[in-house]
Amino acid sequence: MSQRKYFGTDGVRGRVGDFPITPDFAVKLGWAAGTVLSASGNQRVLVGKDTRLSGYMLESALEAGLLSAGVSVEFLGPMPTPAVAYLTRNFRAAAGIVISASHNPYYDNGIKFFSDSGSKLPDSVEAEIERLLDEPIRCVPSENMGRASRIDDAPGRYIEFCKSVFPSDLSLKGLKIVVDCAHGATYHIAPDVLTELGADIWEIGTEPNGVNINEKCGATHLDALREQVLAHKADLGFALDGDGDRIMMVTSSGRIVDGDDIIYILARAAQQDGLLQGGIVGTLMSNFALEKFFTDRRIPFVRAKVGDRYVMEELVKRDWRIGGENSGHIINRQFHSTGDGIIAGLQVLTAMQREGRSLDELLENFVKFPQALVNVRFNAGSDPLAAENVRAVVQEVERALGNNGRVLLRKSGTEPLIRVMVEGKDAKTVRKFAEEIASEVEAASN
Repeated sequence: MSQRKYFGTDGVRGRVGDFPITPDFAVKLGWAAGTVLSASGNQRVLVGKDTRLSGYMLESALEAGLLSAGVSVEFLGPMPTPAVAYLTRNFRAAAGIVISASHNPYYDNGIKFFSDSGSKLPDSVEAEIERLLDEPIRCVPSENMGRASRIDDAPGRYIEFCKSVFPSDLSLKGLKIVVDCAHGATYHIAPDVLTELGADIWEIGTEPNGVNINEKCGATHLDALREQVLAHKADLGFALDGDGDRIMMVTSSGRIVDGDDIIYILARAAQQDGLLQGGIVGTLMSNFALEKFFTDRRIPFVRAKVGDRYVMEELVKRDWRIGGENSGHIINRQFHSTGDGIIAGLQVLTAMQREGRSLDELLENFVKFPQALVNVRFNAGSDPLAAENVRAVVQEVERALGNNGRVLLRKSGTEPLIRVMVEGKDAKTVRKFAEEIASEVEAASN
């Protein structure tokens, strides 16, 4: 993607009250996006949000901007990001807008867009929106301004869509599942989906108060889920993030199941059922064991840049179906146009029920290489990756690992962080190497 002034890898994101996550910018963004997205003549845009308190402010500001561009806005209320993508297609809207900062803390927020096909906006469209952001707002005539309304049955529509991807000849009856919704946008969706398919569930993270989203729960904090799975002797646990586009799981024995594990399960099941359609797309962060499994099975495998939009780009380019990230963004184009945590979880449950095996048993032959990941915050304006001392320590570690490991340094697309990853055969060694590199990165960022 070409350089952007406002857009990152997943829309516009930042701390609430700091530019660009301010009401005046949101008004301007609504106008600019409305002007560009309605150029085809379709003046209908859907807006959903997660459970952050700041979502009310940004929702109102976006509404003013969109209406001034002649766009009619239909509000969905708190809804998962993939639900907005689905409903945008379902309602034949020009675009969908999500107010969310995904897995970030409550004091962050963001605004991201889906096209009429339910996919992330093309670079060219984002570029045109950015161009208009540097121009003054020009309202359409009063008689042409948009109207605002709400879609009251949005949760029910999405629940039915999720249930439709689970085979009608199967049931979750008899399964005990703990579901953690991170006090986020799936709090009124995921429990109903699993219950209506027959599962017995325990809920955690389903009491949002506007400021507890992702707080020690959800896909980025699995301790609570693991504790509840073991305490209730559940068959497994689901943990979704604040906007529901990623999932992590816990087995009945307490094993953490990440995106790489889930891709392994889905790819293996798809190959057995003759539904694989080509190969698999991972990312630079995908575990080497995953690549080795696909090589042994003669399944093509490519690594995209980190970010679900890049995974999707590779899938579309190659006309493949399955891809994702170890962080839990899982895409299956057979079912949806974007990553969806609930649907990925249902696909895993499908594999379990089809084979009559537990989640532990599905993963018994998949052993990952140890990875160590250290996040280092850096100051704006600095470029630690270009520092000579950082390059030197990376080269030294790469020589020590040889062909039995790898080093990856990258900037986060959503936060001012350098992510340091080292992978190899021995866990203690890779942790030591990662901390050595992280120390040099930290020194270079000050």
